Amino acid sequence: MRQRRLKNEINVVPYIDVMLVLLVIFMVAAPMMTTGSIDLPSVGKAPQAPTAPLEVGIKPDQTLTLTDRAGKGVERTVSRSELKAAILAAQEKNPDQPVLIAGDKNVKYEAVLAVMDELQRAQVKRVGLLVQPQGK
Repeated sequence: MRQRRLKNEINVVPYIDVMLVLLVIFMVAAPMMTTGSIDLPSVGKAPQAPTAPLEVGIKPDQTLTLTDRAGKGVERTVSRSELKAAILAAQEKNPDQPVLIAGDKNVKYEAVLAVMDELQRAQVKRVGLLVQPQGK
């Protein structure tokens, strides 16, 4: 008497049949579906151009520089008290002028946080961190 051998093959014909039936169903049903429309908000012209930011630079030796991007962009070295006074003076002219803190990558994070904390205590509304995109 011969021994029966097991077949180790997968019969894929039923799977192909099911796939073709589903394809036909989706092809018939797709044109019947209603498409939704989205009402996107529209934007008009801004009444004024966005204000150029004040940039506070923190160098590796903990010296602070202030650059007014709205003006000539001249960088000047300031102390912490001068920084606070200069930013508050600029904010009196334009309260929505943002302040960006640009810390050198060799500066401790603590120094950046100290400047940010000092600006927030001085009631500066818009304070952000300036970063360099990776790859540059």
